[in-house]
Amino acid sequence: MARTNNVTELIIAGLFQDAEVQRACFVVFLPVYLATVVGNGLIVLTVRVRKSLRAPMYFFLSHLSLVEISYSSTVVPKFITDLLSEIKTISLEGCVAQIFFFHLFGVAEIFLLTVMAYDRYVAICKPLHYTTVVSRPVCHRLLAASWLGGFLHSMVQIVITLQLPFCGPNVIDHYFCDLHPLFKLACTDTSVEGVVVLANSGLFSIFSFLLLVSSYVVILLSLRNHSAEGRRKALSTCASHLTVVTLFFGPAIFLYMRPASTFTEDKLVAVFYTVVTPMLNPIIYTLRNAEMKVALKSLWGRKVNSGLQ
Repeated sequence: MARTNNVTELIIAGLFQDAEVQRACFVVFLPVYLATVVGNGLIVLTVRVRKSLRAPMYFFLSHLSLVEISYSSTVVPKFITDLLSEIKTISLEGCVAQIFFFHLFGVAEIFLLTVMAYDRYVAICKPLHYTTVVSRPVCHRLLAASWLGGFLHSMVQIVITLQLPFCGPNVIDHYFCDLHPLFKLACTDTSVEGVVVLANSGLFSIFSFLLLVSSYVVILLSLRNHSAEGRRKALSTCASHLTVVTLFFGPAIFLYMRPASTFTEDKLVAVFYTVVTPMLNPIIYTLRNAEMKVALKSLWGRKVNSGLQ
């Protein structure tokens, strides 16, 4: 069957249909997005300017915050502006681009979370070899590998999508473009594509989640040989990371492990991992990390003092 596209523009159904509810959502979600950008941006800035935060853990944390800003900005700004629009539209090319960057940043975050777990494993289980194993060149290679993994994952999704014909209808039942809602608009059977997405997104998420949890089980078991103070510090760091991992992977596994043929999108779950979770991550990391709290207070104090002079 030749690929034909009669559809050049898509209408986005949105989160809610009631205009009053949409305006209320705008009032709620705009501050959440601004808090996401400011909170994660402060972490990036603090790690860059504070010499006390030169450890690999903070290097990866700053890049995770950068990914969070990019990940949220792929979806949320248009979602917020659409809340004030009566008719919400996006071009087919814009929809495909949104899918590409959404999955690029999402999978780059998965790889970064895995790298951060590896960093904690080496720091706690092999402390004498830490500076050698997780050196600055190694950090840069692991970061590059995370971005490469996200790029390759997204390319698979886009190649699949671009081969589909779209000849109507053109209403996407979601508040942003994602694979399963877009597949429903294709005028051909997408069961094979659904299986590929299940493997490329769902199974990949489960495998990564199990790998992360396993690494932390090994870390927790190794803490029996540490002092009480060492256990407290390690548990504080690991608790923050495990909380972020659970918040990120829970909704992703819930959504992408369903087959495309029987998939019913849960928009509220999608709101949680596209809007809420990126805002929570900087709060979780700073509240559980004494060094980050001290560095942020010091940076804020310097800015206040310079403003008063």
